[in-house]
Amino acid sequence: MATLKLGVLVSGSGTNLQAILDATEDGSLDAEVRLVLSNVPGVKSLERAAAAGKSAVVLSHRDFTDREAFDKALVTTLRQAGVEWVALAGFMRLLTPVFLRAFEGRIVNIHPALLPAFPGAHGQRDAFNYGVKVAGCTVHFVDEGVDSGPIIAQRAVPVLDDDTEATLAARILQQEHQVYVEVLRLLAAGRIEIVPGSNGQRNRVRITKP
Repeated sequence: MATLKLGVLVSGSGTNLQAILDATEDGSLDAEVRLVLSNVPGVKSLERAAAAGKSAVVLSHRDFTDREAFDKALVTTLRQAGVEWVALAGFMRLLTPVFLRAFEGRIVNIHPALLPAFPGAHGQRDAFNYGVKVAGCTVHFVDEGVDSGPIIAQRAVPVLDDDTEATLAARILQQEHQVYVEVLRLLAAGRIEIVPGSNGQRNRVRITKP
């Protein structure tokens, strides 16, 4: 397989972005981050991109009349950078069909909960408040729903008796950094396939042998 040509979409501090950058730098991930794109100016992610010598762009969604116009600009900017795969790393915007069609089957996301439980912007908080005994994170393909695309990989994190929301979130984040890079390695190796569901089942992901 060819090197993954990645665009990483961010909105915040970018610790998952850093994990990806570190893995590409040390050669453990066969990928090239062609562009880091943030919809929020001044975030830590942009500093991380600059420190790694990667191109970074800010496109504020507030500068566009609607979601579709914003997503068209995202697509144009990513394509101009030669991006072929998109990794969402704390990107706090729902993508429209305009974007999803442009990179169909080539958008992945990391979510801080064990999907399909606790989708949405506050997965670890919702899981903690619900009182679960096992939390975790999920890497999935992105579709038109909210955290509803085919699941690629998950990591479980036990909830300890003395956990707070913050301590649980920190341990989940450690697992996010590992599993996201592992999934990108599988993608780079061409080992991930989407298997269409049958008899009303959702699409599934198959990881093939090397």
